Amino acid sequence: MSDDDVRDAATRVPTIRAQGLGRQFGETWAVRGVTFDVQAGEVLGLLGPNGAGKTTTVRMLTALIAPTEGDASIDGHDVRHDAEAVRARVGVLTETPGLYEKLSARANLEFFGRLHGLAPDVRAERIQRLLTLFDLWDRRDDPAGTFSKGMKQKLAIARALLHEPAVLFLDEPTAALDPEAAFIVRESISRLRAAGRTILLATHNLDEADRLCDRIAFVRGGLLRIDSPARLRGDLGGGPGIEVSLDAPADPSLVRAAEALPVVRGVASRNGRLSIGLEDPRRDTPALVRALVTAGAGIVEVRERAASLEDVYFEVMGVRPAAGGEAA
Repeated sequence: MSDDDVRDAATRVPTIRAQGLGRQFGETWAVRGVTFDVQAGEVLGLLGPNGAGKTTTVRMLTALIAPTEGDASIDGHDVRHDAEAVRARVGVLTETPGLYEKLSARANLEFFGRLHGLAPDVRAERIQRLLTLFDLWDRRDDPAGTFSKGMKQKLAIARALLHEPAVLFLDEPTAALDPEAAFIVRESISRLRAAGRTILLATHNLDEADRLCDRIAFVRGGLLRIDSPARLRGDLGGGPGIEVSLDAPADPSLVRAAEALPVVRGVASRNGRLSIGLEDPRRDTPALVRALVTAGAGIVEVRERAASLEDVYFEVMGVRPAAGGEAA
């Protein structure tokens, strides 16, 4: 990176900026101390359980409610003092589409385009482009009430994009959808990500966040941690290494055989599985496997060691799953 690039990155105004953001309802803080930046073209996921403060954070950032403390801006416009400019620069998709079901897809977008003050020719061009993008053009004159749940969500995303906002806020976009409808919506979000849209995605769906987001912010009454999915998994995974699944519980002799190799950086044994840290897994795994087989190991599977996002979630949230599916 050149000196000019460094200076440009340092002075660039983030599309989304939150600094010590918090909202209190009565005596209760829904969320507090939220600080992060989102650059243009980035997809940030807000991940947390129901009631964690994700929707409240979205509502503050979109100038729908005022923060109790802290500051935030969208595309350089303050959410407190320039709320109209903020709302003009954001597109919002809530958990329910909120469409006029007796109106056609085109008429829905025509109505909202008028509300945004778009000129007739601009409305027509954008409506055709967005309905085509989301594979709805052939159904443009059908009532929205005849659409499937996934199609309604796609139409709602098109509505949120109609005025070409600087940032798109998606609040639980696949909640309560069946698997097919959720897939359709996720594919639509992937298209927007590939097109370089700035997106904030509030969700409690781990797989969705992992696949769609450049970074993930864990929220539970406040911001607990923020980083890329790969870094989050890598930090918890304990560095490079492999997982070795055995056909029986590991004998202590197998642990000693692995530890005897100079390239091994640690061995943990649990439930018939060895987790082994290595200097260079690609280089060192063959020698390690030979040593284990020589020591009598019955190896079922060898794979690279990596924590799942589910592991990260439980670690960051400070909970663990218990029997019956409840958190302990």
